[in-house]
Formats: sequence, structure tokens, C-alpha cells
Amino acid sequence: MFSFSRLLKFTFITFVIGYALQQWLITKHYMVDYKDIQAIAEKNTVPGAVSDGSNVQAAFANIEKQLRKKYKNHIIPAQDTQWIFVNCGGWMGHMYILHASLTEYILFFGTAIDTSGHSGRYWANITDTMISGSYTQWSEGDLGNRVYKAGDTIVHSWGDAAAVQWSAGTYMVEYGRGFIPSTLGFALADTLFGTTDFIPSTLGFALADTLFGTTDFITLYYTLRIYACALANEVMVYLDL
Repeated sequence: MFSFSRLLKFTFITFVIGYALQQWLITKHYMVDYKDIQAIAEKNTVPGAVSDGSNVQAAFANIEKQLRKKYKNHIIPAQDTQWIFVNCGGWMGHMYILHASLTEYILFFGTAIDTSGHSGRYWANITDTMISGSYTQWSEGDLGNRVYKAGDTIVHSWGDAAAVQWSAGTYMVEYGRGFIPSTLGFALADTLFGTTDFIPSTLGFALADTLFGTTDFITLYYTLRIYACALANEVMVYLDL
């Protein structure tokens, strides 16, 4: 039975926990300075990306090498990560996670096709330094948009929202700082409810789409597996194992 007093108590407890968590996020020490990520990325820009992505791949390989040198064991072992599709807010891209904890992450992100949609709102500050291509952002409340090119850095602050568009061949280095588990809801929403490929046939896909919408459980598994590996990696680093 509905109880207003229970609802009030739950709301109060949630507020207190959220406020305490917010204060912790504001005052805690972070491992990464986004300016360091920005500086490394800016030295490896590819203004004219080729269609097969080979020059972007070379740039990312060099960036990853520098990040491993700087952050050592905090970067996920190469055998534990991979490029994973991301479906969010109507757009589609793919990401390569290098580091992830409860409060920070570093990843490569990009798309080989034109794509656009909603940025999402996050309990985190996110910066993206462009390696190649172009990115258009129409921020909430603005009457115009802004276009970013290779070498530019985009700042997406806590609670902000925008319409976003990537041109084909756009890639970037992304750093996030905040309550990272809170970003997974938006990041996995379309994966859960927008693209199902767990039945390995065209007919199976058509039937699955009809029956269940389209949920890509394989991508969901990949994402959660790598995030779990990253968290486990952080535990081992701090325990010096």
C-alpha cells in the first residue's frame, strides 16, 4: 500500500546520499588532469583522415603508448579491451576503453559514418579532444551551433545537454570525471532497447525486432565485461598485486 511517509523518507535519504556523493566528487583527488590528456591528443591529430582509418589507427596507437607510459598499470591491459559499438540518443559510434574506475575514465571514441542525436545529461564532466573529422554541437538554449575540428577540445559539463553531430571519420580522445556508473544508463539504453543481434540470422533479426524491439546483448556484454575488468584492474593496482 502506498505510504506518503515512506516516500518522504526515501526521498530524504536519496537526497542526503546524493548530496554526500556530490561533495565527495567535488573535493576528492583525481588521478588524471584533463589538460594532460588534451596535450597528448593535440600532438597526434589527423586533420585529413583517410577512409580506411589507417592514419587514425596509427595516431591512437601512439596516444595509447604515451598514456601507458604516463599512467602505467591504471591503463587496462591490451588483451582485455576492444572496440565496442555504442548506441545512445539516436547516434551510433564505437569506443575503446583504456581506463575506468568509479569516478574517472579514458577512452577513444569515433564513427566511420555520419551520425547525430542527443548528447545525454551526465553526472560527470566530459572532455573530448578531436583527433580527426568534425563535430557539431547545438547546446541547449543556444540559437546557433559550434563546429569543432582536429585539435579542438569539447567540454560537456555536469547536467548539460546538446544536439550533436559527427561527420564520417571523426575520432576523439575522451576523459570523464564524476560518478561514472551513472553514465551507463544513457550509454546502454539504446543497446538494451534499440539494436538486437543475438539471433544469428536475417529472419531471426526480423523476428527479434518484431517481438522484442532491438536489443544488442552482445554489445551489452562487451561493455559490462570491459568495465568490470577495468574496476578489477584498479583494485589490483591499489592493492599492489
